[in-house]
Amino acid sequence: MVAAPSPKAPSRPIRVLVAKPGLDGHDRGAKVVAAALRDAGMEVIYTGLHQTPEMVAAAAVQEDVDVVGLSILSGAHMTLFPRVKRLLEEQGREDILVTGGGIIPADDMTALEQMGVGKL
Repeated sequence: MVAAPSPKAPSRPIRVLVAKPGLDGHDRGAKVVAAALRDAGMEVIYTGLHQTPEMVAAAAVQEDVDVVGLSILSGAHMTLFPRVKRLLEEQGREDILVTGGGIIPADDMTALEQMGVGKL
């Protein structure tokens, strides 16, 4: 007898867009995270360096991702995370989780989470 699939099991792998917005050129961490997510069975789209928030949001919608992970080491996290989130919302894609990491002070992490950004 074959067991029925769990109702919570996703019908497809989780799709994650990993992006490096802004002018920061340090992408090793983003590439390591992208590889780890891929190794965990997720589908990963890596946008490359120097993406604008508009480019990130457009790619997320076009690729129909579940998650956007931003790697921000430049100090612009309080601008870039909310901007990407707002652009996705304007396109009716509130369902896409925006999260990420970088050099982000704890107080800013809390503020971003209160704005609806995923746990950093």
